[in-house]
Amino acid sequence: MNSVLIQNGRIITATDDYVGDILIRDGVIETIGRNLPAENAEIHDATDLLVFPGGIDAHVHMETPMGNGVYTCDTFESGTISAAFGGTTTIIDFAQQFHDDSPKAALDRRLAAAAPQCCVDYAFHVILTDVNPSSLGELPDLINNDGVSSFKLYMAYPGVLMVDDAAIFKTMRKAGSHGGMALLHAENGLVIQALIEEALEEGNTSPKFHQMTRPSLMEGEAAHRVIRIAELAEVPVYIVHLSAEEALAAVVEARDRGIHAFAETCPHYLFLDHSEYDRPDFEAAKYVMTPPLRDHHCQHALWRGLRFDDLQLVATDHCPFCFNENPLGILKSKQYGRENFNKIPNGAPGVELRLTLLYDGGVRTGRINLNRFVQLTATAPAKMFGLFPRKGAIAPGSDADLVLFDPNATHRISASNHHSLVDYSLFEGREVTGKVQKVFLRGRCIVDGEQWLGKPGMGEYLPRKASGRVL
Repeated sequence: MNSVLIQNGRIITATDDYVGDILIRDGVIETIGRNLPAENAEIHDATDLLVFPGGIDAHVHMETPMGNGVYTCDTFESGTISAAFGGTTTIIDFAQQFHDDSPKAALDRRLAAAAPQCCVDYAFHVILTDVNPSSLGELPDLINNDGVSSFKLYMAYPGVLMVDDAAIFKTMRKAGSHGGMALLHAENGLVIQALIEEALEEGNTSPKFHQMTRPSLMEGEAAHRVIRIAELAEVPVYIVHLSAEEALAAVVEARDRGIHAFAETCPHYLFLDHSEYDRPDFEAAKYVMTPPLRDHHCQHALWRGLRFDDLQLVATDHCPFCFNENPLGILKSKQYGRENFNKIPNGAPGVELRLTLLYDGGVRTGRINLNRFVQLTATAPAKMFGLFPRKGAIAPGSDADLVLFDPNATHRISASNHHSLVDYSLFEGREVTGKVQKVFLRGRCIVDGEQWLGKPGMGEYLPRKASGRVL
C-alpha cells in the first residue's frame, strides 16, 4: 500500500488533544508529528476537522435469526457499510449457540457468513443457550485459539434464550479462569413472562404493553443478582444495554466495593424516553426494543454514569427490523407482531448514528468532553474486549482506523439518507451538528463524504485477547 498522510487535523484521543499530521504506511500508523514530509503519499487535508480513532461498536446484530424464521434486516454487508458511514470501523457481533448445538459450531457459521461480506473489521461474542459439560469444555479453546473472550447469557426469554443462575455461575468460572468474561442481558425473565401473560389475558396487545410488562425494577433486580454471582465466581461481569436507574445503582454499588462490574448503555436510552410508546396506531412498534425506553429522569442518571465511569462505553445494540412489510417481507418487519406486542420483532437500528448523536447531544451540550467521547466510542471498547492497542488508539503501531469529523456541519437525520436497509430511524427529523467526513480502515479511505469506496470482504476477523482485564 502507498503511504497516506493526513495533514493538519485536530487529533483527539482518550487522553490527548493537539494539531498534527499522521503518516500511515501499510495500513498502520507510522509517525505522528508536525509538517511531516509528503513525498509519494496520498494526502488528505484535515484542517478544521477533528481526527478520532475509528469507532468500535461492541454490540450489533447483523442478519441474526430471532426464531420462527424472523431475521434482522441488515446483512453483514449493508450493516457494515452503515457502520462505516457512521465512523465505526470495528463491530463485535454475536454467534448464537442453539440448543443441542456447540459454541464452536455457532462461531464457525457466523465466520463463514461474515467473511465475504464485512466491509469493516469484526469480531464475535458467543451466546450460550445450552450450558452443559460439553459446551463449557469448548470455552478454553474458543478463548485461547479462536480469540473469542466474551460470552453472552440471557436472564430473559424463558424457553428460548434464558439460562438459570447455575449456568451463569458455571460459565463465569470456566471462562474467567482463561481470561474470558460473561456478558449478561439482565432482566428477570420469569416475572416478565408472568406480566406478559397477564397483559395478553386482559386483551392488551398494543405495542405500549411491551414497555409496561418490562419494568425497570426487574432490570435492577437481575443486575444486582448477576453481580453477586460474579462476585462469588471472582470474575468480571459486563451488563449489556443498561437502561434503568435501578440497574445502574447496582453497578455503582458494586464498583464502590471494588467489584469488577462493567456496563454499556445505548444512544436511544440517552436521548429517547417512554413517551414514544404513546404514538398512535402501530407507530410505537418502532421503539420496541429490550430493555424498553425508560422515563426521562433516568437519562440524567445514565449521563452521570458515563461521566463518572460507572458506565464504561456506549454501544448501539443495532438490531434492525423494517417497519413496513415491503420490500423485505413480513419476517424482517415489525408488522409480524401487529396483533400481539409479544410477537413484535424486538430491536431497533442505530449503528450509523452513534458518533453523531453522542457528539451533538454529549460533547456540544457539555455532558462529556472530547476525550471522554473517544474513550466511550473507541478506546474503552478496545480495552474491554481485548483489541487495544491495535484498535481504539491513534499511536505508532496501531491500525490506521481513523475518522475525520466536521464539528460544525449541521444536518437532519432521516431514513431517506442512511445506509442501513431498515426503512425508519428512531431519530427521524432530528437536527444535529457534527458529521463524519472521511473514514479510513487500516489506512484505506472507505468513506469520502457521501461516496462509498470500500468493498465487501475487506473487513478482517479480529481474534481478541482477554476481556474485562484492563479498565
